[in-house]
Amino acid sequence: MKPAFLLLMCFVAWPLLGQVNTGELRVKVTDANGLGLQVAISVVSEANQYSNELGTNEEGMVRFKTLAYGVYRLKIEKPGFSTTENSVEIRSAIPVDRTFQLALAPVSTVIQVSSTGTLIDPSRPSSIVQIGTIQIEDRVASLPGRSVQDLVNSQPGWLYEGNAVLHPRGSEYQTQLVVDGVPLTDNRSPGFGPEIEADDLDSVSIYTAGFPAEYGRKLGGVVELNTKRQAQAGLHGQLVLGGGSYDTLQSFGEVQKTWSKDSLFASGSGSSTSHYLNPVVPENFTNKGTTGDFAVRYERDFTASDRLTLSVRHELSRFEIPNELLQQQAGQIQNGDNFETIGSASYQHIFSPNLLTNIVGMVRDNANDLYSNPLSTPIVAFQKNSFREGYFKGTVSLHHGNQEFKAGVESDTTFLHENFSYTITDPTQFDDGTPVTLPPFVQSRPDLEQSAFVEDLIRLGRWTVSAGLRWDHYQLLLNQNAFSPRVSVGRYLPSLNTVFHVSYDRIFQTPSNENILISSSGYIQSVNPEVLKLPVKPSEGNYYEGGLSKSFGERLRLDINLYRRDVRNYADDDQLLNTGVSYPIAFDKSVIYGAEGKLDLVHLGKLTGYVSYSYMVGNVWFPVTGGLFLGDDANAALTQLSGHFPDSQDQRNTVRTRFKYQLLSRVWLAAGLLSGSGLPFEYEGSQEDALAQYGPSVVNRLNFDRGRVDPALSVQASLGADVFKSERINSRLQVDGDNLNNRLNVIDFGGLFSGNAIGPARSFTIRLNTSF
Repeated sequence: MKPAFLLLMCFVAWPLLGQVNTGELRVKVTDANGLGLQVAISVVSEANQYSNELGTNEEGMVRFKTLAYGVYRLKIEKPGFSTTENSVEIRSAIPVDRTFQLALAPVSTVIQVSSTGTLIDPSRPSSIVQIGTIQIEDRVASLPGRSVQDLVNSQPGWLYEGNAVLHPRGSEYQTQLVVDGVPLTDNRSPGFGPEIEADDLDSVSIYTAGFPAEYGRKLGGVVELNTKRQAQAGLHGQLVLGGGSYDTLQSFGEVQKTWSKDSLFASGSGSSTSHYLNPVVPENFTNKGTTGDFAVRYERDFTASDRLTLSVRHELSRFEIPNELLQQQAGQIQNGDNFETIGSASYQHIFSPNLLTNIVGMVRDNANDLYSNPLSTPIVAFQKNSFREGYFKGTVSLHHGNQEFKAGVESDTTFLHENFSYTITDPTQFDDGTPVTLPPFVQSRPDLEQSAFVEDLIRLGRWTVSAGLRWDHYQLLLNQNAFSPRVSVGRYLPSLNTVFHVSYDRIFQTPSNENILISSSGYIQSVNPEVLKLPVKPSEGNYYEGGLSKSFGERLRLDINLYRRDVRNYADDDQLLNTGVSYPIAFDKSVIYGAEGKLDLVHLGKLTGYVSYSYMVGNVWFPVTGGLFLGDDANAALTQLSGHFPDSQDQRNTVRTRFKYQLLSRVWLAAGLLSGSGLPFEYEGSQEDALAQYGPSVVNRLNFDRGRVDPALSVQASLGADVFKSERINSRLQVDGDNLNNRLNVIDFGGLFSGNAIGPARSFTIRLNTSF
């Protein structure tokens, strides 16, 4: 792509901040004389699991911000006036304006105007999972550091490995979170990046296919997080207090003040627990952790067409690394921590009712450490990594007739810094000749990535087509670029209440930058002379999906998807020595295919809920095409030139379900379960070695003949009640029980420091949520 074209794109996009796939609804309500009315307006979308109610100001106006694309039902009520219902579609970032004139109500009369069902979206050309306010509020409580991950993992197609690392449809570390339009492409699991608390969110949108061309770099799955933005004037807030098993204490608070054209928002959270990471043995040795999160956001609407948003967020986590039996006997203590500060600024300008631009800029500092006491075995490791990231994105959105056009550019520069050292305390665990200690490895290098995209959403009667093209450039160890076309097509059949959809995504995924410098450096030659080093290339591939979404009346919705992913230079990760320090590697190709289905019961009297099923098969082919391999692994990589093995997320059958019943007007009961058929594993030692390290209770949950973890089952239940409710204050109490069947669920198993993890035993949590 020519530099002149990129400069032109930057100039065109400059007036606007990078928006996500959300829009805004602006409503004005008047009486018969055109005077503004203060009324209550509810906005509901069953397809997006969204429900919210706000009141208009003295001029009769209100704004519903960050609404995910879809169909919404509006209900406007005021005593003495006729109740009005209507529907509205949100399809782009350009705000939708609606004006309603209320008539005086005859006695006992309700006017219904164009009330349309919202259980399916007839103009959605691909499968997108929406998690709205209802599911966020009623979710099962999570251990600290993983509330967002647990929400995502409740959806079909997603799997956990140890420590809440999300894996969408067989991808390894290829998930990106997009927080209010800013993408975070690094590992966001509890052991690597502090979380944004789920109570801070208004909605979540999840993509595993049909990716807009706006998204790139990490495309295993994209998770859009939209934080709360209360448009109601005055002072509003929320306080959440909770605690439970494993000495867990959690708190979250937020407050927002809106006046005139300004809004100021502040939030904070903190937690502590003795079960922060997934332990490797049931005794849960050395697993304490604490987290903290603080955020401030200021928003000003200079005019109806200009909005400025400034935000700062600081997050931290400190935790212990869980020991296995031999490490605990030796007295090992390993600690990790992570600190992150994010500052962002965005500006939005509306040129006309059909043209909007958006610009966002972000600077992020991230630092993580690993350090061990002298009694650690078989190695004492120290790591101090950090990076500073500068990000810019500009987009322009244009509505024309039946088309929603969007184009933009983005640039991301990450300055990596790595510092690592070690001392071996048990040489018998390593290859002969491995040095007991070496001087520290210290290196810095920039990771440069740029992109540009165009996309268009076209509605042609009952057909909807989304087409886009993306260009990416990546420069770290290699210098590569690629074009990625994307297309999704949907067809709505009203006679069947069904939307059929197919999609194709060309993907270009950049390697993980976690410890990529040390794994490609000459330092490794000093560790072991038998070494194979290959630069890790970006992954390139093709994603295919077909499916349907069908509603049965306004009570049931069925979603079915079939998919296949063909990827070259399939990304994976490995461990440096026995330290738990991971770095990227790659194999020749992978083929992953499967099916997903979910049945949502929106309401059957007082009952709501869902049941989902996922089937997945994943295989990876030799030879290795990138990464670091030492000693025997290097020899194996050089000689293993063909054949394949199961992908580490190759779990064939996964079932999830949760149903909620409204016992009384203020009391509800919910129950559900999670069942998985078990992940594959490899273990280099003998079964006797495994017994010595992890004990019989863990080993009895492994099938060494099949190389599979035994099936897992966890039963959950919740009881909730509105303990206080008034016009201004609402307090909700919720008690959750997890793994009530108390099964020892081994999540995955791979040998020392290689991802061993078991789930929590039977545990309970109580949470009080007060909003005003």
